[in-house]
Amino acid sequence: MKLATLRSDSRDGQLVVVSKDLKLYTDAHAIAPTLQSALDHWDELSPALSELTPDQPLDLSQCHSPLPRAYQWADGSAYINHVELLRQARGAEMPETFYEDPLLYQGGSDNFLAPTDNIPAGDESWGIDMEGEIAVITGDVPMGADVQTAENAIRLVMLVNDVSLRGLIPAELAKGFGFFHSKPPTAFSPVAVTLDELGDHWQNSTLTLPLHVDYNGKPFGRAKAHVDQTFTLPQLIAHAAKTRPLQAGTIVGSGTVSNKHEGGPGLPVNEGGVGFSCIAELRTIETINNGKPSTPFMSSGDHVRIEMFDDQGQSIFGAIDQTVVG
Repeated sequence: MKLATLRSDSRDGQLVVVSKDLKLYTDAHAIAPTLQSALDHWDELSPALSELTPDQPLDLSQCHSPLPRAYQWADGSAYINHVELLRQARGAEMPETFYEDPLLYQGGSDNFLAPTDNIPAGDESWGIDMEGEIAVITGDVPMGADVQTAENAIRLVMLVNDVSLRGLIPAELAKGFGFFHSKPPTAFSPVAVTLDELGDHWQNSTLTLPLHVDYNGKPFGRAKAHVDQTFTLPQLIAHAAKTRPLQAGTIVGSGTVSNKHEGGPGLPVNEGGVGFSCIAELRTIETINNGKPSTPFMSSGDHVRIEMFDDQGQSIFGAIDQTVVG
């Protein structure tokens, strides 16, 4: 089943069921007016939702993020290669515990961007960057849940652009209290899908497909979501639930999808690698190779598109398609 939220007068939008090819939809209001209401009563309502037949033309540009706002948005770092590179760029050591104890931060969840909303530039000196990720929406997860319980709580999968302001991160982290200003509103793919829609490409709680990140119309990243993954999404969910329960509608992100190249830190797409899901990684590679970065962070007019395709070339989640606007 594929679900989306159409923009409406309500802050939480209108829940719709979407066809597999993303071309049609049907209103789900008679069963659940919003995605959050469906998640609150998932076992009862999801069978009825799955029986609806999409029959109206869908304009994906009218979709909000599947949850326009959520009770909780917790982003992890499943791909430690990403953390290694960014800490190397800051001259920070990589603690051995990071390979055993997942990183997690709580992001702002009261106001997500729609997948085609502009990225507000604010001050370009803040270092605007995209971050292509995978995320899941959970049902209720009890405190102290093990990994299997966490896996069973996954309801939906979607894509993420976790916009980051790189220039603000070092000072915030130096305070020892985590991200705040450096993590502005996040955008999610227009469509969220149930695990059965992913077929053989959902294995060991991981998507086995490349994440397509295009930047200013050119291939920038094709990192494979199942490669170089230190932690699975259920492991991140269980980590989040260590000391508190998670309510239905909690979103947990994978962190930036990041692959090595032949054991090294990475290689751009135009040089035969799988590229990167954020600019910061490329800048670190440039610094390693040339002593300094040459690719600037995003500025007004720059455009990013994040998408994932099945074996037939069909978009699975629709695209996050955003332009930076000052």
